[in-house]
Amino acid sequence: MTRILIVEDEPDIASVLQDYLHHAGYETEHVADGQTALERMLAAPPDLTLLDVMLPRLDGLQVLKQARAYTLHPIIMLTARIEEIDRLVGLEAGADDYVCKPFSPREVVARVRAVLRRTAIESAEGRGAAGTTERGRALLLDDVHWRASLHGIPLNLTRREFGLLQALARHPGRIFSRARLLELAYDDTADVTERAVDSHIKNLRRKLSVAAPEHDWIRSVYGIGFAFEAPSS
Repeated sequence: MTRILIVEDEPDIASVLQDYLHHAGYETEHVADGQTALERMLAAPPDLTLLDVMLPRLDGLQVLKQARAYTLHPIIMLTARIEEIDRLVGLEAGADDYVCKPFSPREVVARVRAVLRRTAIESAEGRGAAGTTERGRALLLDDVHWRASLHGIPLNLTRREFGLLQALARHPGRIFSRARLLELAYDDTADVTERAVDSHIKNLRRKLSVAAPEHDWIRSVYGIGFAFEAPSS
């Protein structure tokens, strides 16, 4: 059964969300603070997280940013903040959707269904969420064993190369800055520079080209960063 983690410090709201999601056929777990939520998300990523922004111990945006360094499972932000800049900050940090309070529980269930459906389609095309094996027509990523193959040919990636490829492939066509890739793909950025990203991207390109020389899988965007380019057919 699809498991939804609800991170909400208002018991009444959490209870209503649980009732509606159970009725829709989802299994739910509720936690009320950011630190506990982050621990749950990293220990056993759910199929989707509903994450409130205003939380005790660790706010939702901090949870989102830290979680995105390790897991790409879908995350929908719940917030009373209605300013466009607040929504953009969350989406830029890696949220899959944003629902503003007060909201209809039916709307939240509809957003959950839409995000899970989109994620399932991406997974079928080789761009699924972390915690799964990503099966596509060409690229396969297994983030349990940190293995990758292209057209059935093992790529023999390092863990950091795998993390970079996974972060890029999760959002084909999206341009990631070097700083953002450092956050997504490196466990500890204290001793890592943006130049290391260039080096690992170079190695990734070389390994991908061995398996599929006819296609340039990673595009450089001058002065900005890199994007994953899936074949058009």
